[in-house]
Amino acid sequence: MIAIPGNVRVWLATGYTDMRRGFPSLALQVQEVLHKDPLSGHEFVFRGRRSDLVKAIWHDGQRACLFTKRRERGSGHRLPVNR
Repeated sequence: MIAIPGNVRVWLATGYTDMRRGFPSLALQVQEVLHKDPLSGHEFVFRGRRSDLVKAIWHDGQRACLFTKRRERGSGHRLPVNR
């Protein structure tokens, strides 16, 4: 388990994100769309079109981390989207 410090802000990207993207292109999206620094130590969360996949990027000061979580089919929760 990775402990994220309590002072980390979590930014949720609204809309859909291409889930084929890796850390470099998601970090570029953070810079261009959210106008934030992806290496700031904050966590940035993105969702796929079908809401079954979530990716989060976070830089802990030493290394870049990319987390991926796939939602199980049939679980009742869907992430909201801003269209």
